[in-house]
Formats: sequence, structure tokens, C-alpha cells
Amino acid sequence: MYGKSIRMERITDRRTGNAVIVPMDHGISVGPVNGLIDMRKTVDDVSNGGATAVLMHKGLIRYSYRQSGRDVGLIMHLSASTDLGPTRNSKVQITSIAEAIKYGADAVSIHINFGSEDEPSMLEQAGKISEECNEWGMPLI
Repeated sequence: MYGKSIRMERITDRRTGNAVIVPMDHGISVGPVNGLIDMRKTVDDVSNGGATAVLMHKGLIRYSYRQSGRDVGLIMHLSASTDLGPTRNSKVQITSIAEAIKYGADAVSIHINFGSEDEPSMLEQAGKISEECNEWGMPLI
């Protein structure tokens, strides 16, 4: 679990072990979010405000994760759905642990809607993702 320990250290405060994670992954499901315009500046602002990590989909990481400022951990969100479709509570995997590693993610996250009619398939998907995370030493949120 050496890799997992290193990655966990990047998303937590080393002194306390606590984490302040700012989710910025809602754009894919609900569309543009007011106030999230200049993402590099926004990440700088939350980092300077004490955030230990930001959580994003790969599109935001590719085009807005910054290359300067205070260090902040990176969590790639692997699942999504939209408010436009008839099954908005059915989250599906849209990227992989391998891609998260290529992007430099310190952890990955998924979303499960417990109680929805698609809960069994989301849980099955979570199990597979969890196994792969264990294989690669990748924290899963």
C-alpha cells in the first residue's frame, strides 16, 4: 500500500491528517455552475483558502488544472450522469483508473445513488473500481 499512502498524503493535511476537499465536478451533470468561470483562479483561491484537494472530471483537469500556486491534491471523478436524461440517478463510469494515473490524480471518486432502481449496477461497478484501485494503490472516495 506504499503508493496509496503517498497519494493519501497529497490530499490531506500532513499535520492533522484531515482533508478539505472542494468538489468541482457538477458541470457535467447540471451544466455550467455560476462562479466557476476561471477554473485556474478558482483552484488557486480554494487552495489558498485551505483546501487540501479538488475533485474534478477529466475535462476540467485537462483544461483548467493549474501549474503554479500552493500545492493541492487532485481527485478525478470517474462516474457521471446528466439532468437531461430520463435516468439521471444512474451513474455510469466515464473514465478509468489508468487515465486518472495518466492525469496525475492522487485519488479517484465515484457516485452511487443508494435506493435508485440502478443501485445494483452502480454497486457492481463500484466493486470493480475498488478492486482496480487496490491493485494500483489508488485511494477511492
